[in-house]
Amino acid sequence: MSTSKPSSTSLFSPLDIRGTRFRNRIVISPMCTYSAHDGMASDWHLVHLGKFALGGAGAVFTEAAAVEPRGRITHGDLGIWSAEHAAVLKPVTSFLRRNGALPAIQIAHAGRKASMQRPWHGNGPIDDTDRARGEENWDIVAASAEPVKDGWLMPAEISLPEIADIQASFATAAGHAVDAGFEVLEIHSAHGYLAHSFLSPLSNHRNDAYGGDLAGRMRFTLETAEKVRAVWPDDKPLFVRISAVDADGSEEGWQLDDSVALAGELKARGVDVVDCSSGGISGLATAAMGPRDQGFRGPYGSRIRDEAGISTMVVGLVLDADVAEDLVASGAADLVAVGREVLYNPHWPHHMAHELGADPDYAEWPEQYGWWLVRREPLLQTVREV
Repeated sequence: MSTSKPSSTSLFSPLDIRGTRFRNRIVISPMCTYSAHDGMASDWHLVHLGKFALGGAGAVFTEAAAVEPRGRITHGDLGIWSAEHAAVLKPVTSFLRRNGALPAIQIAHAGRKASMQRPWHGNGPIDDTDRARGEENWDIVAASAEPVKDGWLMPAEISLPEIADIQASFATAAGHAVDAGFEVLEIHSAHGYLAHSFLSPLSNHRNDAYGGDLAGRMRFTLETAEKVRAVWPDDKPLFVRISAVDADGSEEGWQLDDSVALAGELKARGVDVVDCSSGGISGLATAAMGPRDQGFRGPYGSRIRDEAGISTMVVGLVLDADVAEDLVASGAADLVAVGREVLYNPHWPHHMAHELGADPDYAEWPEQYGWWLVRREPLLQTVREV
């Protein structure tokens, strides 16, 4: 990996990974919108994701796209398990690329967190109200036959043949992502979904080759990465999202030492970036307890980057320009992922560039916007001086 001649800021310097260039270090994090139908994207996804390219991000991730129907979290999840799913995503990737952002996709299997309600319908197990809308349960699988919580669906312990089938589904999904025009791909191995349920000793109680010690628990994710890398083009970067710890500040479950070990093994298998999140093994990652200062996952990215020798992306509560800039300048992360803040302000990257002095004249904005905004500045200066 190498960077070209840097701009005046670290955050707004370009980054080259394999044969792919990020125009800056800001990435729009995968954020589920639960608005697909049978896994199919629609105009909603084009407009939703497209505005982040106009907003100045270096790369824009889709929400988690399921590699098979039973791998969806809800009935509204995006899918990438067929050529038809890839075809309807082509307008999205084309728009993102034309407007300067790398089109990126996260592929996923929800495991024991599958077959649940959309958040605004309760964010829990499907009930009679959901069934009245025509949304029924489906059978789910996990590393071990344990539900997320009491009262939730009981998953079946996934069999060895099913493991191979699902790993093949990840590889097939990667092929569909190539056909759809994506430039960056991420495997979801965090937040209590299927791959994470293998990693964590809190959810993996198997006594075969996919359980037990750290090597056994890492096996599902490492094999999946190998199979995806074999399909994903050599000139395109591969990310893996992990929960760096199961619970911030807790000594239970998956620990940062484990993440460092996993990251080193992922690098050996051709993974380029570890996306550092945390939590979610038995609940919502966004509701996990622990410290919540801005950029609080920076230390996770820093240690993984330093000790495993792999690039990192840090996500979580990055609101201000100086925080994002420091994450990159300090070496904690090569990329910074932003989520709900860009729902509030889709032009957040452009605003941060203006604030840091990396784009004082609106040159990086779409011409249709920047032409007007730079000519408004003298008026704004006059108003501010009154």
